[in-house]
Amino acid sequence: MNFKIAVIFAAILAVYGLLNMYIGWHGALLLDHAGLSSWKPWFWTVFAIVALGYVLGRIRPIPGPLRRLLKVAGAVYFAVFEFSLLMLPAADVAGLLLAMAGVKPDAYVPALGGAVIAALLVLLLVGSYNAWSPAVRRYRLDIGKKAGNHRELKIAMVSDLHLGNIVGRRHLRRLAKLVEEMRPDLIVFAGDILDDDIEPFIRNNMSEELARLKAPLGIYAVLGNHEYYGGHIAEHARQMDRLGIRLLRDETVLVDDAFYIVGRKDRTAESADPDKRKDFKTLLSGLDLSRPVIVLDHQPNQFGIAAAAGVDVLLCGHTHRGQFAPNHWITRRVFELDWGYMRKGNMHVVVSSGFGTWGPPIRLASRCELVELTLNFA
Repeated sequence: MNFKIAVIFAAILAVYGLLNMYIGWHGALLLDHAGLSSWKPWFWTVFAIVALGYVLGRIRPIPGPLRRLLKVAGAVYFAVFEFSLLMLPAADVAGLLLAMAGVKPDAYVPALGGAVIAALLVLLLVGSYNAWSPAVRRYRLDIGKKAGNHRELKIAMVSDLHLGNIVGRRHLRRLAKLVEEMRPDLIVFAGDILDDDIEPFIRNNMSEELARLKAPLGIYAVLGNHEYYGGHIAEHARQMDRLGIRLLRDETVLVDDAFYIVGRKDRTAESADPDKRKDFKTLLSGLDLSRPVIVLDHQPNQFGIAAAAGVDVLLCGHTHRGQFAPNHWITRRVFELDWGYMRKGNMHVVVSSGFGTWGPPIRLASRCELVELTLNFA
């Protein structure tokens, strides 16, 4: 099995390397036409380091600050990589047509190269604004059940913070401000609070900002796939408990003798957790289904099974809505719902695009968002 994974990883790395050679060749071509050919050895060295930065940033012998710099540079480069692969073939076709029309390369290469660089900068600037400027999405849902003395419940839903070397305290302050203005009855985290490694969370004392979040009916969270990737679940659970955030791992809580909050382990647990995870039917067995049932499940899957089991509200994240275009064309085909709201039988489903980002802090065709849910009970 390890050999198979090694072969797959080597194949992916080889394809990635070839695609980067294609991108880098265009940069070297621009240097030639700018009369800077002597810079090419430096260009290729820096280009290779940045292109492999996300991988190099995970090598332990490299000093910590340098590893963090490499990881951040490599993460941002993922957006540059994808946008370049979308624009450069069009530039090549345009160059070929201009060459056939008799235009000299010294005229069209700098012009096309400048246009690509300018477009890339615009995409990165707009994407950065979308990543760091939160929107509040509001949904009002009618639940045909009684919830004790509650006629209405306001929930602040947060997903995919990805706290780490890129998303940190400054962005958490934005979240805390929005939540304070919202004044919710309940706060829920739908997974991926951490971006793999818990070390930046502890080193930068991000718990100080999370501690600002308050709600009279409590704060609940579930694990996402990235908490499993990082392998620090026990420490993550301790940190959340210290902050008064209850981490639910296939657990159910009756809140205020009125409604249930059910937290499901992430789908990754099926391969990464020796105890696996419970199915919806098992998880909800024994509950009084005359009361509202709100489920947190990081990845938006198995809607039909959840609805049949008696779930009233299903809250998910994970997809980031592709994070930046045109990836959203893929996520909306992979998932039954990759962002927004849908009704599945009697069940309401809300999938958030997330408050943080994975990899590059870039969003196109999506925004970082906080979800405000208002539930109206019978």
